[in-house]
Amino acid sequence: MSDRHPMTGNEMSGASEGGMERHEYDVVVVGAGGAGLRAAIAAHEAGARTAVVCKSLLGKAHTVMAEGGIAAAMGNRWPEDNWEVHFRDTMRGGKMLNNWRMAQLHAQEAPERVQELEDWGALFDRTDDGLISQRDFGGHKYARLAHVGDRTGLEMIRTLQQRTVQLGIDVFMECTITELLKDADRVSGAFGYWRETGRFVAFEAPTVILATGGIGKSFKVTSNSWEYTGDGHALALRAGAALINMEFVQFHPTGMVWPPSVKGLLVTESVRGDGGILRNSEGKRFMFDYIPEFFKAETADTEEEADRWYEDKKNNRRPPELLPRDEVARAINSEIKAGRGSPHGGVFLDIASRRSPEFIRKRLPSMYHQFKELADVDITQEAMEIGPTCHYVMGGVEVDADTQESAVTGLYAVGECSGGMHGSNRLGGNSLGDLLVFGKRAGEHAASSAAGLSARPAVREDDVKAAKTSALAPFEVSAGSGGGGENPYTIQQDLQQSMNDLVGIIRTAAELEKSLREIELFKERAKAMVVEGHRQYNPGWHLSIDLRNMLLVSEAVAKAALAREESRGGHTRDDFPLTDNEVWGTKNLVVSLDADGTGVDLSEKPLPVMPGELEKYFD
Repeated sequence: MSDRHPMTGNEMSGASEGGMERHEYDVVVVGAGGAGLRAAIAAHEAGARTAVVCKSLLGKAHTVMAEGGIAAAMGNRWPEDNWEVHFRDTMRGGKMLNNWRMAQLHAQEAPERVQELEDWGALFDRTDDGLISQRDFGGHKYARLAHVGDRTGLEMIRTLQQRTVQLGIDVFMECTITELLKDADRVSGAFGYWRETGRFVAFEAPTVILATGGIGKSFKVTSNSWEYTGDGHALALRAGAALINMEFVQFHPTGMVWPPSVKGLLVTESVRGDGGILRNSEGKRFMFDYIPEFFKAETADTEEEADRWYEDKKNNRRPPELLPRDEVARAINSEIKAGRGSPHGGVFLDIASRRSPEFIRKRLPSMYHQFKELADVDITQEAMEIGPTCHYVMGGVEVDADTQESAVTGLYAVGECSGGMHGSNRLGGNSLGDLLVFGKRAGEHAASSAAGLSARPAVREDDVKAAKTSALAPFEVSAGSGGGGENPYTIQQDLQQSMNDLVGIIRTAAELEKSLREIELFKERAKAMVVEGHRQYNPGWHLSIDLRNMLLVSEAVAKAALAREESRGGHTRDDFPLTDNEVWGTKNLVVSLDADGTGVDLSEKPLPVMPGELEKYFD
């Protein structure tokens, strides 16, 4: 064990060939967002020696972007709300491809996890009678999102981060994991490097929890920041786990398209939940033209009916702006393609004409200040120019519903890098509940698994040596290339453009086949990547390592999207516009590493059978 505190000491020289840091824990959590922190807290409280390792800084995660709230059937505003209705909404939002057991556990346990956050110091908004306030959100029958203005994710991270530090859990910041280590068929630890010095570090642990977030940096227009390169997805694949539902990528309907200073930045769904409406360039409120049959019984047919719904009157049907995200994103995309878009390629989101400036500043303080300061856009006075932006991947590591363990013993996955919970489309607000419910479960089961071992799995020196060689490969290519070769930034930009153009919100077989051909070319180019300089903080080297993961995950998305010949949730095929329940409604597509370890194979797997007592909710 190192004698220096992991949060402070990464001052070692990256040029040194000798020595490597080693640490020993029962549970290592990779990722420090909401899922990772909740898992670490649970593991620690279960008695496990626990560490959190994160690529960036503690709490620097997309959990903070979840502004709207935590979906939980607490019944504070609508007493008739309960877990069964939340379960039904989640399954319907995911177009019935969800793992029913995960959706059930989430709906049942989310209220208790919200209450727990409050017990730890989270400051939620209140109703007039002092209960935790809950707001409306797309796809949810009742107002059920517990919220803190439009800063809910930030308050969640603040609370979990404070508790993590308070409990004394070790945190290794700015440390990237590049490989998972195994002893036979089970995890034995993880290998990585300090980003500042380039010095290698090995964690010996019988259980590893992946909480690395999403894959958005494979796309050109995304709300995701630089860390989201599919690391957990790729680490799990290379360790022998499978991915599920990778064709389903959520394009959030409302990311800013103008001004450039805020391009890709999310406009929370709360803007629509609190009365904002969508208009095209002709000033028409167009969402009434796009209500699918599936939702007609619950969605308003007229503006007057929709306006009454905002006033909380019972029995009035919800406005079409609050349809599930995939429906709204497709409607916006259709308006833009039909030539009715805004001047900069989006549509208009208008709350200024619907609510008073005081209401907007009180209910949406972050939105107001963010756009005023960053873009000089006053959302109390003018409409925003918005459009779909790559936001979230429903696909991830295939896990056991109750424990979150993958097919590899000792390897768990939670949050956005796990799959199954959301089916083909995630409802807004379900991500934060997902992090809490399954973070806690994964942490407890990982701790229990580690405690039950009679002998710890071994870390083999040959595997550590191979991980070192793999990480340093880009330098070796440079040394032998005489200064020629590829720049990793150029390959990344070309990959992002390709994914944006060919594997975006609307897909066709020809474009998906072309994307797969281009990904193979990017792989070849990646073999000749040039990385200059030393191992001390070297962004080009870091990106060359990330690119391996991005290429693998991009191939998984494109291959699964080509195979699924229907449109469902976050996957829309222009050449197969209908949902085909008979053929595709009974199975998931599963992705595994191919035989030579450089690409992926696809297989089909039947959906788990839902028990009769739950099926009745869909009669």
